Amino acid sequence: MRTQTDEGYRHALGNRQVQMIAIGGAIGVGLFLGSGGRLAAAGPALVLAYAAAGVAAFFVMRALGELVLYRPVSGSFVEYAGELIGPWAAFASGWMYWINWAFTGIAELTAIAAYIHYWAPAFPQWLTALIALGSVLAVNLLSVRLFGELEFWFAMLKVLAITVFLVVGLVLVVFTIGQATPHNLVAHGGFFPKGFPLVLMSLQSVVFAYSSIELVGIAAGETARPHQVMPKAINGVVWRIAVFYVGSVALLAMVLPWTAYHAGVSPFVTVFSGLGVPWAADAMNLVVITAALSSCNSGLYATGRILRSMAMKQEAPRFAGNLSSRYVPLGGILFTASMFLAGVALFYFLPERAFNIATAAASLGVITTWGVLVYCQMRLRRSGHRSVFPMPGTPYTNWLTLAFLALVVLLMPFADEDQRVAFFLIPALIAAIALGWQVVNRRRTRNSGTSSIT
Repeated sequence: MRTQTDEGYRHALGNRQVQMIAIGGAIGVGLFLGSGGRLAAAGPALVLAYAAAGVAAFFVMRALGELVLYRPVSGSFVEYAGELIGPWAAFASGWMYWINWAFTGIAELTAIAAYIHYWAPAFPQWLTALIALGSVLAVNLLSVRLFGELEFWFAMLKVLAITVFLVVGLVLVVFTIGQATPHNLVAHGGFFPKGFPLVLMSLQSVVFAYSSIELVGIAAGETARPHQVMPKAINGVVWRIAVFYVGSVALLAMVLPWTAYHAGVSPFVTVFSGLGVPWAADAMNLVVITAALSSCNSGLYATGRILRSMAMKQEAPRFAGNLSSRYVPLGGILFTASMFLAGVALFYFLPERAFNIATAAASLGVITTWGVLVYCQMRLRRSGHRSVFPMPGTPYTNWLTLAFLALVVLLMPFADEDQRVAFFLIPALIAAIALGWQVVNRRRTRNSGTSSIT
């Protein structure tokens, strides 16, 4: 029997679905599509960037785990920021998380349109994006259980694709078949063929590849038995990071010389095409489309809950707080969907750069979210709380993680043009959020004054 939460939701997600939501969050287009271009730009040493970001992601997840077991809520880190830092922090982090998903959704819709175009070049790409958006919107509006079930199968397909590659890649390297050899890590210009600075410059895009791992925390409010389910889901992120990300990139660099990979082409397609498998491109095209659909699906789910949590505190448009008869935050989901729709214009005017600009801007939201989670966990510890699922090494690991995130932001203006565009958006975002907070405060003051007179 599905029980109802204090926030009006239903406990509709079970252990099987939460585990797969966590897996789906840790495997996305950033790996399937983006790692090829990053290998071409940085060489085999890219594996160090994935490992460093993976360590940071691990500590972020353990901080989230401690917070979730302290109080499982669907508003997740926005609720924790409000309680442990202050109302302004909840407002800022909530809208930055929305920025993250708004730009991520735009990027994924453009990716879907581009990859469907591979099969049907005569079909209008804008119509492809519209159909994709309509599909994930329908799923999110129907029920939480349907969302969880769809994410389960999306994640299964992604895990299957990665597992097949890992097995095939390992066999190729162990038996030195074709060009596969561990020597590829140093043979073509050394481990740092483009120099160490370019490895550092890749950190922003690598952090984006790890985005969405925090989604499992937002699902906590609609999870049955969160105190039993959540530690397993969060701990599972550790080996997924090690195997799926670091392991995959290391194998890609060994199976073929890093010079064989190119931006805009899935490195997995490059590997299987090199083996003479004729259907590899079609199979990986399907997987990339699935990963992008999964990301859009998750984005609508996450932002719908975050916006409703904020609307109930008068920090988001009032209609974002509406809950449908199916216990789905209808207003928040539609609000984000409208931004996804508006983002198609970016693809229309800058088709070659839309994906990179959107992902660079989205990473600002990822970094903010991770920083808030790590800092909230420190504040929780300072309050005297002791958890049965503690974050290792706190508070030293907190400060190291925050320093890493700050480094990623500071490197952005020295990287490519698309990252510079995102970096120079920071002042505009800060100004908009500060102005929004002033408006919210004024409204609250006016309302409290009216209430006291009444």
